[in-house]
Amino acid sequence: MFTVIGLMLAGMLAGFLLRKYPLGFIHPVITVLIWALLFLLGIEVGGNEAILHGLHTIGLEAVVLTLGGTLGSVMAARLLWQALTGRKRGKTPTSSTPRPTQGGTLHALKGSLVIVGFFVLGIGCSFAGLVPGHVGTRVSFYTLCALMTSVGLSVGNDPQTLKNFRSLNPRLVFLPVVTIVGTLAGSALVSLLLTHRSLTDCLAVGSGFGYYSLSSIFITEYRGAELGTVALLANISRELLTLLTAPLLLRWFGPLAPISAGGATTADTTLPVITRISGQEFVVISIFHGFVTDFSVPFLVTLFCSF
Repeated sequence: MFTVIGLMLAGMLAGFLLRKYPLGFIHPVITVLIWALLFLLGIEVGGNEAILHGLHTIGLEAVVLTLGGTLGSVMAARLLWQALTGRKRGKTPTSSTPRPTQGGTLHALKGSLVIVGFFVLGIGCSFAGLVPGHVGTRVSFYTLCALMTSVGLSVGNDPQTLKNFRSLNPRLVFLPVVTIVGTLAGSALVSLLLTHRSLTDCLAVGSGFGYYSLSSIFITEYRGAELGTVALLANISRELLTLLTAPLLLRWFGPLAPISAGGATTADTTLPVITRISGQEFVVISIFHGFVTDFSVPFLVTLFCSF
């Protein structure tokens, strides 16, 4: 994480130094890199036997946990946005970055459908043996580095960035707490539906906040491989859900919702999408949000697994 954040900061510095030269090509580059990252993530998923086998047995359970935790977090984020702005409906603040705030649902989903296509294509290529699964793991890191550098260039080159940062409400530092509380509340409600799972099992899975690798390792060690696989699927699904539905989350729950839905991934993987959808003025809070929720994962997962 610190490597990609460092690259983004370096990109911001470079973009600032080049602010007299508009870098109009950066936004298309960011879009292409996002497509590539989702394709590589699909390759990783298609090459992971545990995930593929889990899709047939416990995939639905993971999806229910994902929806419950994510819905709880975005609803809490909407309440925070309303409290800070006094608005009954979340609206996107003015920004130089275009976002899909007008048009129908199909228009808002257009970019997400393209992303789904690249993800499914990656799964198909890996499953068919056209591309080894381990290739996605290696290449995706370098793709992410390139993506974060490009995002940094875009942010640093935008003359409105500093103004946006200065106008950011300091009370937004409570967003990570809102995300954690909302996710745990949603996971607790889901436990009423999953009667074969205990409350602490559901809370442990929800405490992954999209950090699927670390949370699944902890849960597997404390509660066994089955629940560990549920955690892996549920937290991968949360990351994908954020990437695919960010325009709709913005429309329905306000500009903080994509950040809250992203959980621990908002400092790296989902940051480019959040920047493009919610606006560059939310970059700082998105990174802060990602760090806080990221560091909370091992403590909360261990806590709930101990009961």
